[in-house]
Amino acid sequence: MKSLDKLILKAIYISNLDPSKSFLRYLQEKYQLDISFFELRMRELIELGLIGKINSEQYKLNTLGRETMKVVLVGGVFDILHPGHIFTLKAAKLLGDILVVVIATETTATKIKKNRVIFHNENLRREMVSSLNFVDLALIGKEGTLFDTVEHVKPDIIALGYDQLHTEKFIAENCKKRNINVRILRLNTPIPNMKTSELKRDLGDSFYNI
Repeated sequence: MKSLDKLILKAIYISNLDPSKSFLRYLQEKYQLDISFFELRMRELIELGLIGKINSEQYKLNTLGRETMKVVLVGGVFDILHPGHIFTLKAAKLLGDILVVVIATETTATKIKKNRVIFHNENLRREMVSSLNFVDLALIGKEGTLFDTVEHVKPDIIALGYDQLHTEKFIAENCKKRNINVRILRLNTPIPNMKTSELKRDLGDSFYNI
């Protein structure tokens, strides 16, 4: 498949997950490409059965189109971005074509770990992760279980950080209950001693006064 076609399919997948992102605008912002450049390719992709047209501005990936790419999902709080996060996310990106990062809501984050102190609201945390050029899409997770978000994204791979609490078995079993066919991989980081909780412990309440 041509690299241009993969870019188009990738952008449509992302816009299907997050309707606020027009796939054409995404392509412009991410790759600085002219819109007219895509018109002919769009028609050919429709003829090939890779995409379908919803209306004059919206398209969707057909099953055949979705099968051409591998989506990797990583979830986390990402309250203070540090080198451990960067290494982990870059390692996850190497596993597939699209990296989707799910940002835990404050409710979800405190449910997983009680007495957790969160410095930044979920929108700011999403903005920070979105600014990483190797992240294709950062989403705020759904308020239900994490598997509601997994069902929405439908990834091919879920990549876990080396210190994330959920076990591979727990995630695999719950995905199976929802008929979600996904691989679960545990990633390592070259900086195993760097944790957000330890940074917060050292910083205390002085984060914005240092």
